[in-house]
Amino acid sequence: MSYFSHLSLGPDHDPQPLPEPGPAEPGQWPELEAALAVVNRDVTATLPGQEPLILVVVPSGEPPLPNGTDGGYVHVALPDGRWHGNPVNAYDPEEGDAPEPDDAATVLTVVAEAAQETVMELLRQVWPTCREHNTGTHVRPAGTTADDWYQDEAGAPGPPVWWCRGGRDGDRHDVSPVGELAATMPGK
Repeated sequence: MSYFSHLSLGPDHDPQPLPEPGPAEPGQWPELEAALAVVNRDVTATLPGQEPLILVVVPSGEPPLPNGTDGGYVHVALPDGRWHGNPVNAYDPEEGDAPEPDDAATVLTVVAEAAQETVMELLRQVWPTCREHNTGTHVRPAGTTADDWYQDEAGAPGPPVWWCRGGRDGDRHDVSPVGELAATMPGK
């Protein structure tokens, strides 16, 4: 698990252990849960025997936010609770940011990237892959053609897809929309 044990200090400067990370409560992060359900369709289609990924909350140790959330960091994790990488709800409540991104394409992109990072680092395999080129894919907006596209660019052309850089011939292409990798499987 990527959880670094550390202590917070109580009122008398006595060490107070932080609560342990745990699965997110159902309904607590609805947009992230919906996006993870879409990504889990790809996990099920391409990783036989792999249980669906889950959301894990790492408590911040701070008082709950006015909206009722605990202000913790949400990660995409394997069913056993291990995760790798950045949280999918990185926000700054003091700046007035929402706890979850409000754009469905952004939420799906962030969750798909986090799922990919967790699967690749903890299961030690490239995921997902392009069957045509036998190489790993990346989350990009549909229709992306350049290698130098960055997520923060304005005017992204379309919804999130698994994108392949192509082979030596430079045949860059969209493999499938995120959540629809089953259609690319042999026999489909």
